[in-house]
Amino acid sequence: MAAMNVSRAIGAALRTPASSPVAEAAAAAKAKDAEKLRFIDEMTCNVDSVQERVLAEILARNVDTEYLKNCGLDGAADRDAFRAKVPVVSYDALQPYIQRIVNGDRSPILSTHPVSEFLTSSGTSAGERKLMPTIKDELDRRQLLYSLLMPVMNLYLSGLDKGKGLYFLFVKSETKTPSGLTARPVLTSYYKSEQFKNRPYDPYHNYTSPTAAILCADAFQSMYAQMVCGLCQRHEVLRVGAVFASGLLRAIRFLQLNWKELAADIEAGALSPRVTDASVREAVAGILRPDPELAQFVRDECCNDDWAGIVRRIWPNTKYLDVIVTGAMAQYIGTLKYYSGDLPMACTMYASSECYFGLNLRPLCDPSEVSYTIMPNMGYFEFLPVDSATGAASCVDAGNLVDLARVEAGREYELVITTYAGLNRYRVGDVLRVTGFHNAAPQFQFVRRKNVLLSIESDKTDEAELQRAVERASALLRPHGASVAEYTSQACTKSIPGHYVIYWELLTTGAGAATAVDKGTLDACCLEMEEALNTVYRQSRVADGSIGPLEIRVVRAGTFEELMDYAISRGASINQYKAPRCVTFPPIIELLDSRVVSSHFSPGLPHWTPARRSD
Repeated sequence: MAAMNVSRAIGAALRTPASSPVAEAAAAAKAKDAEKLRFIDEMTCNVDSVQERVLAEILARNVDTEYLKNCGLDGAADRDAFRAKVPVVSYDALQPYIQRIVNGDRSPILSTHPVSEFLTSSGTSAGERKLMPTIKDELDRRQLLYSLLMPVMNLYLSGLDKGKGLYFLFVKSETKTPSGLTARPVLTSYYKSEQFKNRPYDPYHNYTSPTAAILCADAFQSMYAQMVCGLCQRHEVLRVGAVFASGLLRAIRFLQLNWKELAADIEAGALSPRVTDASVREAVAGILRPDPELAQFVRDECCNDDWAGIVRRIWPNTKYLDVIVTGAMAQYIGTLKYYSGDLPMACTMYASSECYFGLNLRPLCDPSEVSYTIMPNMGYFEFLPVDSATGAASCVDAGNLVDLARVEAGREYELVITTYAGLNRYRVGDVLRVTGFHNAAPQFQFVRRKNVLLSIESDKTDEAELQRAVERASALLRPHGASVAEYTSQACTKSIPGHYVIYWELLTTGAGAATAVDKGTLDACCLEMEEALNTVYRQSRVADGSIGPLEIRVVRAGTFEELMDYAISRGASINQYKAPRCVTFPPIIELLDSRVVSSHFSPGLPHWTPARRSD
């Protein structure tokens, strides 16, 4: 991948004449862009020196913490001592330290800077969200990375300051820990921050959605308000987006289900009484006006079940979709192309609860070619080599780690981070492949989330958890003389929202076939499986509506033998073959679906208790 000519872009930005107030504003915006592009150039040209400085800063502030002292570091710690003494760890090793902070211990355990809140990771530990301590100045680093996105996008598209972005953004529930600190997802933290709520006017971050609608905790009311505002401002919309591809598809599905009521509101100029949040109603009142012509347009576009290209048709000036379509989100690319009319899809940045990492310097490339350039100022980054044959990480020995500036093109690595907030040599769980370099900075393609078997949106279900869920549900079969002989699964995204599909081949002790188990029992098995899945999954089902009811498809006896025969015909070893616990290869899914004798869906919602929201 060729490096972008940032210098040429900077020069062009600074040569704009300023002969009128409008021209002066344009010149100021271009100069600001040039400054950001120059910063990217500086960071990516001096990767190792920036990384050395970042680690020195982290050690200078945190070397006297309990954790690093326990590792044997002292006040004179440097890069060599850090490498020699600090182990590579996963969440379980840090959890006892984090739990003490959760319980109110204010001593410098992981960071000398006070923990400001906890960010809840979508990855789970023992079925619950991981809690990541963070500090106030981490928000500044995140804000810095956000500020680099539009200057890069402006290199590829012009006029993005002449309209608005229709972004479907949402907050999720939060809680207070025993220490009184808030625990919430990283994006909820950002949307509720003063930096976001009181942000100065910026033509590149001018949204159709009022902030009150984004901050509304009720998912239906928030979506309804954001959709009606997006429809009212449809000619001003230049880009349409959500955080994940699945979120944008959920918005389209919402429009499919609610267009009649939305059109009625637009015709009357009054918001549906189903939206009860006073701050949302007040914010929308400033945008929603009686518009019978627009209302009829919405009806005409939505009434005939032709949803191909609906994004272009309703928002005709849209230049691109701004969504994450890498990793588990790649499964939605085809559906997004259908609804958008093949609009470009921009994956702009790479981030997690633990740390924000970098950005895509070619945001309009094909989704299959997305690579992220990790910005070396965001944290200290190391990489554990992954064996290309087995897909497993090397022996977790600190000596195996490779610095950011020394990774090799074509190799796969597991990302290990050290942050200002006190995570030291922490395994994030992401596997990345080096695709090339921008200046001296490596560019990475996201390969997979380590150990994740099923994912629809922010949920992550691994093989062990799926096995436990199957075992728990199969207990309901025993009174019927049946058991699960074999199973596999897929994340089905043909419908919106997507849902888990579990294929069961049943073994019965009587003379009957799989139909010996009645429908009610198998339906109950679906719900029992959902009850056994982690809290992130259950929240997505109950509160967010981003995952549909789990489905069990019972296949006829002998299906998994046929599956083995098919695998062996394609070169698998009969001695080493074992049934896959998740399938994605279309011919295998077709084989399984052709053997289905009955389908069953969860008849209700699993148990999930909303966290107590903090003000």
